[in-house]
Amino acid sequence: MWYSWRMKQKRYYFIGIGGIGMSALARMLTHEGHAVTGSDRDATELTKTLEAEGISVTYTQVPENITGEIDAVVYTVAIPDDHPELVAAREKGIPTRSYPEMLGEISKDKYTIAVAGTHGKTTTTAMLAAILQAAKLDPTVIVGSLLVGGGDNGWGSNFVAGKSDYLVVEACEYKRSFLHLHPDVLVITNIEEDHLDYYKNLADIQSAFDKLAEKVPAEPATLGGASGHEEGGAIVCNPNSTGVMPVVGRYQTRVIDYTQLPADGIELSVPGKHNKENAQAALAVAAFLRISEKTARQALAGFKGTWRRFELKGTHSSGALLYDDYAHHPSEIRATLAAFREKYPDKRLRVVFQPHLYSRTEQLLESFAGSFEIADEVLLAPVYAAREQPAAGVDHRRLADAIAEQNDQKKVQALDSFGEVIGLIEGSLDANDVVVTLGAGDIHTIHSHFV
Repeated sequence: MWYSWRMKQKRYYFIGIGGIGMSALARMLTHEGHAVTGSDRDATELTKTLEAEGISVTYTQVPENITGEIDAVVYTVAIPDDHPELVAAREKGIPTRSYPEMLGEISKDKYTIAVAGTHGKTTTTAMLAAILQAAKLDPTVIVGSLLVGGGDNGWGSNFVAGKSDYLVVEACEYKRSFLHLHPDVLVITNIEEDHLDYYKNLADIQSAFDKLAEKVPAEPATLGGASGHEEGGAIVCNPNSTGVMPVVGRYQTRVIDYTQLPADGIELSVPGKHNKENAQAALAVAAFLRISEKTARQALAGFKGTWRRFELKGTHSSGALLYDDYAHHPSEIRATLAAFREKYPDKRLRVVFQPHLYSRTEQLLESFAGSFEIADEVLLAPVYAAREQPAAGVDHRRLADAIAEQNDQKKVQALDSFGEVIGLIEGSLDANDVVVTLGAGDIHTIHSHFV
């Protein structure tokens, strides 16, 4: 049992502690009274927050950091097997667990609501956190962002410390990480091609989701019925979605179709058709858990979003509005820009995009090129490499050419540094502008120069 294993360990070292999931888990263990330290490549907003909370973080990842005083090492799946700290831990015989393995062990002892999908899982997880808190169900929540706005404990963080058996968790498909979870309720927002540096194709991705769906308890799901969640599992999804249909076909008795809930009456402060769909999924889970519809809808009406999702960073002295969003996949970009156009139909939409990963940029190049149609201007920063090495012939200039080819009317520029991006924007802002930074890297940091 993981809890008994964990309680024997008092001193944890996290390799890659600045990751959004890793930092949440570090907070959880610290909250439970364990000593947590860790390392990361660079100081970020997340690592600085951890340090402010008393967690020691080092920014030199060397074998000497792994001392005999450490009881266990937790590592992000983004690091290679030959990472010097991980190698040192294994050579010393120190128990090691990946982040997904640790999350899976927690999930064993909780009533787990796992939110999976190519897009929308962070927002849907946060919406469910708001609903379950409003219903006084006191959930533990681990989300891939920071919760924004009202709510009880945990808002402003990526971790909510709950006292009940409920666990609401964002389930990441990268390297089949989510297969360590033990979901009682599984939400699948959508399934599309992504993480093709690991998966072979869409069918390979769907095979991972199929394995996850298979883990949901087999008793029939009853939406709002007398049987309640204690007697069955549920797969909440749009079973008619092209990507989802092949996955859930053999689990029909467990499937709840969230599209059967009317979207028109849902009140949200966050715009966009995609957020209405996220809310439908959250409402379907609430109904399955027998949470009153009034409570769920009121929670959604007060939902303020999450960090780096349609986040207003401020207003420039010129009157221009400055936003940031995590969108880094073509479908996410289309949906996000559509939401901005819905909210600001008459303003000039200026987009600054930082491609994330060379592999994703190359494999989805044509889809990326067609995803900026709504924008009035597109500025491209260099590719954020993350876990990859540069790839020959793949860069932001190649993407700029592809965008220009598909959108002749577009003003597209590839710029070679954040400094160039900042200089171009700052010299041309006016009150009719909405500037949106997009990407999963560090592009959001440029806003500090404007507000």
